[in-house]
Amino acid sequence: MNTLARTQAAPVHLQAVTKRYAPKAPPAVDRVTLSFEAGCLTTLLGPSGCGKTTTLRMIAGLEKVSEGRILIGNDDVTRLPATQRDVSMVFQSYALFPHLRVTENVRYGLEVSRLPSDVVEQRTQEVLRLMGLQALGARYPHELSGGQQQRVAVARALVLEPRVLLFDEPLSNLDAKLRRHVRQEIRELQRTLGLTAIYVTHDQEEALAVSDTIVVMNNAVVAQMGTPRELHERPATCFVADFIGEANVLPAQVGAAVDAQQVQVQLGALSLVLSGQAAAGERRHVAIRPGRVRLHAAPTGAAPAGTLPGTVRRASYLGETMEYIVSTALGDVLVASPETHAPLDVGAAVAVELPADAVVLLRD
Repeated sequence: MNTLARTQAAPVHLQAVTKRYAPKAPPAVDRVTLSFEAGCLTTLLGPSGCGKTTTLRMIAGLEKVSEGRILIGNDDVTRLPATQRDVSMVFQSYALFPHLRVTENVRYGLEVSRLPSDVVEQRTQEVLRLMGLQALGARYPHELSGGQQQRVAVARALVLEPRVLLFDEPLSNLDAKLRRHVRQEIRELQRTLGLTAIYVTHDQEEALAVSDTIVVMNNAVVAQMGTPRELHERPATCFVADFIGEANVLPAQVGAAVDAQQVQVQLGALSLVLSGQAAAGERRHVAIRPGRVRLHAAPTGAAPAGTLPGTVRRASYLGETMEYIVSTALGDVLVASPETHAPLDVGAAVAVELPADAVVLLRD
């Protein structure tokens, strides 16, 4: 769609941004410094109360910044009202006007801006075509499905040709199957138009599926920022490892440094050389994803060198995988094995292999 494709995407920069709802209250967002790249979709991910929605609302101008600065492009918008920031927001509740038809909902913002009627009509029809809503223009919101209402909400935001498009938990009111479909639509739309999009969710799978970059927030601060692959494969902390997908977080003790980039780590009787830096004798944790753990039958009960002895405590068939909980000296270890492997019975003695290239030394 030519007109929208020319929209100038802009980066967003947060500089030591803090939000307090009362002078002596703990900060809802605490000195957060972030950059959101132009033309990319960045997700703010975290549990309820972590500060992600407050951060989004400060970018939108719906919450006042207590300290710090927000820049959109080269413009300092920290003290500007929402109407002067050139951003659009798609709300969790859709926020459609129930008494207006689809076309009227989409064009509403343009009419408020007092644009010429021919421009309003052109942009409205272009967005309706882009979102596949041409046939629904005469319907009211209550006559639409949840997915259709969501598309109308996105169309209403897009028609304003914002420099930044904000999404606040946009799929939380949809069922699981529809969520998967609509998130793909949003991602394809963002890529097609080259939009700068900031997307808030507490759903880790959703974040992994749609994002160029994920910002994990916890307790009002940024816990880690990176690509979906980086966060999944190289989490920095126990919280991130546990929050992004399933992970085994196990206690470990740091031994001698091997070189400037590697240390020896002791996991019970198992010794591994891992990437990272830590002081000798320091107690830390490591993480490994269930799918990277390898299980070997050990009918004699004697685990081979380089493995931990264990006992299968639970076995669950999950279709394409078998999921095991294995008791070891380090605690329970969750293992996901391809279903094609010979299944192991509850009570079976096993050897648990933790490949060093799959184990991550965490910053506690």
